[in-house]
Amino acid sequence: MLGATLMAVGFVGIFVPLLPTMDFLLLALPCFARSSPRLETWLLNHPRFGPGLRAWRAQRAVPRRAKIAACVGMTVGFGLFWFHVRPSPLLSVAVVAFMLFWAIWIVRRPEPETSL
Repeated sequence: MLGATLMAVGFVGIFVPLLPTMDFLLLALPCFARSSPRLETWLLNHPRFGPGLRAWRAQRAVPRRAKIAACVGMTVGFGLFWFHVRPSPLLSVAVVAFMLFWAIWIVRRPEPETSL
């Protein structure tokens, strides 16, 4: 049930800006490993999401396009946050520090060595 919910939220993320798709699919994958091998296989062989899921599972790798998209998304997200919320300087610095931490973490992940 949790895997199906995570997968549904992930697919909603395809259409909703700033809602991460791959994050939820990565969380759904281990749920299906034991409960539904058929759904796990379907996700791993999906033409759009499968390569990224297989790269993460095998090498803990993130493709360069995904790294760029994540960093651009965080930048746009912060810009929208700042423009609409007009946070205090302290909150702005805290949000930037949080996003910068995760941007650095993502950029430091290896890139896939082979086409999985």
